[in-house]
Amino acid sequence: MDGVVIAFLTILVLSIILILFTLSTLPLIGDERKNFIKMKAQSYSFAAVVLYLVFEMGKKVYSAFWGSNTYEGLSPFSFLLSICIIYLITLLFYKRKYGN
Repeated sequence: MDGVVIAFLTILVLSIILILFTLSTLPLIGDERKNFIKMKAQSYSFAAVVLYLVFEMGKKVYSAFWGSNTYEGLSPFSFLLSICIIYLITLLFYKRKYGN
């Protein structure tokens, strides 16, 4: 395998493990706060996904009409990795802000 793919997979697995660990420590907090923390992190991550996809759509439209008419598309590894990292950071931020 290519070294870049191995690095992406390592960071992705590490991010998923950290997300699961953070979510497993949330039951120590009350139900309302736990749901609020998860909701805030999910909404921020969803907004980041939508903005990124709108940006990629704009690149595609630009390349179709004014560019060289070639578009490479999204890289699934980098897209998934970036969303996992955004969710992890926002989850840790809101857990610290609203948790104990």
